[in-house]
Amino acid sequence: MRLFNRFDLDIDFDAIETYVGNHLRFFVSAVIAMLVFITLVAVTVFMLAIRGAEQTMVPQVVGKDLTAALLEMQAKELYPKIQLRYSNNPSDKGTILEQDPGPGTIVKAGRRIKLVVSRGMVVDKVENYVGQNLDDVKMHLQTLFSSSTKSFLSLREPPLYAYSSQPAGTILEQKPEPGTDIDGPVRLEFVVSRGPENAMIKVPDLVGLPVQDALDRIRQSGVWFVFSVRPVQNRENPGTVVSQLPAGQTVVAANTRLDLVVAAPTKVPEGEVFGLFSKTLPEYPYPLEVKLDALLPSGERRRILAVNHPGGTFTVPYQVPKGTVLILSVLNRELLREEVAQ
Repeated sequence: MRLFNRFDLDIDFDAIETYVGNHLRFFVSAVIAMLVFITLVAVTVFMLAIRGAEQTMVPQVVGKDLTAALLEMQAKELYPKIQLRYSNNPSDKGTILEQDPGPGTIVKAGRRIKLVVSRGMVVDKVENYVGQNLDDVKMHLQTLFSSSTKSFLSLREPPLYAYSSQPAGTILEQKPEPGTDIDGPVRLEFVVSRGPENAMIKVPDLVGLPVQDALDRIRQSGVWFVFSVRPVQNRENPGTVVSQLPAGQTVVAANTRLDLVVAAPTKVPEGEVFGLFSKTLPEYPYPLEVKLDALLPSGERRRILAVNHPGGTFTVPYQVPKGTVLILSVLNRELLREEVAQ
């Protein structure tokens, strides 16, 4: 007896096999096509990577305004690396002074181009120098223009000097006036204080002091001095100040010369030298800072004396090791080097 006769199905297995086979072939073809597409994309990307950025020519931008130069470089797909620098021309501000690489160079797009851009002049207006010390102003101007090939601010030398209650060296007047625009070379003219016309000082008492103590006292008092050295007489102490003129505690005019006599040491330690350094300096309109240093054979630099001096005869006793070099400077500017006599 057969069951479910009414539900028997007439299945065409050949048709099913044909249908599945067609779809399987389509699926395999699609997979292969996708693999081919991915391979093509990968090869294209690889080739582009090997090829790199397109090449372009560096434009000429020196002398052009920074904005115009940036737009021109942007059109070439180049990027700036900017460095600022002062220049000697006030009209240069904001313009390109230098470029690297130079114009006409073939480079890849995206390359950084070094541009040196002018910041203009160090100063574009005359400062107010009244009340400042003349030597400080000179140092200030040298510092301002130390990196420039040309200074647009110069000083009239020598300046005009006038007696004043202001300390010697103080700038009393200036021309041009503060705030004047600097659009070209400017010469500064100063009226400078000589100090009080009738300034008086008290002479320090230096008799009996060792040379170095006497030099320290001179430095503190600011008197004009001239040393001389002679052999010991009677019961004088070697290496000390044995006489002075004017006498200590005397009140004299500030420009009065103080003559000091030193008794030479009778015994100098082995390997050392005692002597008198003597040089003639130019006459200064007011006392300037004068320094005498000793550069020892060991390389150590020792200060012997630093004092404000009006110029003329400059004499200082010294006792230093043999082979020492004495260095004389005025306003921190070295004037000479001299090795001590053996």
